[in-house]
Formats: sequence, C-alpha cells, structure tokens
Amino acid sequence: MSQTPKEELSQVAALPFRIRDGKVEVLLVTSRETKRWLIPKGWPMKGKKPHKAAAQEAEEEAGVKGEIKPKPLGHYDYWKRRSTHFDLCRVNVYPLAVSKQLKSWREKGQRQAQWFDVEDAAHQVLEPALAELIRSLPEHV
Repeated sequence: MSQTPKEELSQVAALPFRIRDGKVEVLLVTSRETKRWLIPKGWPMKGKKPHKAAAQEAEEEAGVKGEIKPKPLGHYDYWKRRSTHFDLCRVNVYPLAVSKQLKSWREKGQRQAQWFDVEDAAHQVLEPALAELIRSLPEHV
C-alpha cells in the first residue's frame, strides 16, 4: 500500500544552555514515554513565531525561561512514534540562554530535567545530528 507524499512534518525545539564557571552546560529532559534524554520540543503554534513556540516548549517541559535566538542553530531528523506507524520529523533547534529555572511548571513530575556538560549531553541523546548540534553550541554562544 503506497502513501501519497505529504508535507514533511516539522517541529521546533529549544536547546537550553547556561554558562557556569566558564563552561557551557546543556539542560536535557526525558521523554514522557521512553524516558530517554532529549531537548524540549513540540509542534509549531499558530500565531507564534517558531523560536517563540520553542521557548514555550522549554518552559512547559523543562521549567526554564530565558533569551531564545530567532535563528535556528540547525536541525535534526527523527522518527516520531505514532500508534500504528512512525513519521519522519524535522526539528529546528533554537538556542535558549537560560536566565530562570521555575520551581513549578506544567510537566514537572512527568519528566526529569538535568544539566550536563556539552560532551555528556551529546552522549545522552540518540540522534547523531542532535549530538552534533549540542557539540557545536559553544561556538555559537
């Protein structure tokens, strides 16, 4: 059974970071189902610029706020799990300089959030292209 080609699915993501003792650290969160490490991401939001939607995802999923860059650092692709199949999804990644960690946020208790140094964060994520984006972050901040 062939499927008709459809528009590529795309999501937006924030790459939350901070600089501590002169070193860049990255905040990763776990997915709700598989508990693997990833960055806060979601679907574009009607009436919101992509980087603003990414910032909102970071607040909802990781409880962080800060200054988000309007230009993506880059993108990565992954297979989005659906109930009966997988969809290839492109994720545009926007760097977010974290200035505030909230004590309470929407998905607290559903996910873990943890700071990693850049290399450790790159090793935690499954997608090689996301790992490369994480490794490239210090050059951009």
